[in-house]
Amino acid sequence: MVNVKKQSGFTIIELLVTFAVLVTLAIFFAIQRGELEVASRDQARKVAINAMYYNLTEVFYAQNKYYPETISRDNLMAMDPTLFTDPSKVTLNGNECTYTDADGKKATDGNCNYHYTASQCNENGECQKFKLSADMEAEATYNKYSPEKKTD
Repeated sequence: MVNVKKQSGFTIIELLVTFAVLVTLAIFFAIQRGELEVASRDQARKVAINAMYYNLTEVFYAQNKYYPETISRDNLMAMDPTLFTDPSKVTLNGNECTYTDADGKKATDGNCNYHYTASQCNENGECQKFKLSADMEAEATYNKYSPEKKTD
């Protein structure tokens, strides 16, 4: 009579299948995390543009009866100043985009995610219309325009 011992444990095939499933799940979660981070940054851009829009239309225009030629922390003081800095740490300041370089120095370039364009301006920089926009990562450019004026 042949004596066969019953062995317990996993076969190599079972271990390889389990490993493949775990690797697939890890890749899936890494991709999803990246997509969630992009969506979060895009949402932060929309929040900032909406805050600028509200401050331009409901605060600045209500007080001055015109829109500024440029926007910055200095003329939109009713909003959180950190919202002028986009998720990539570039700050819109008038017509300039500033950031802190690797050496800790302030640098300027034209790579803002946020853009403000005023139109129908007079010689004093008093404008009747504007366009705000944000460059998004996963969506089309987010735009907000000055409201149409109501005539009585």
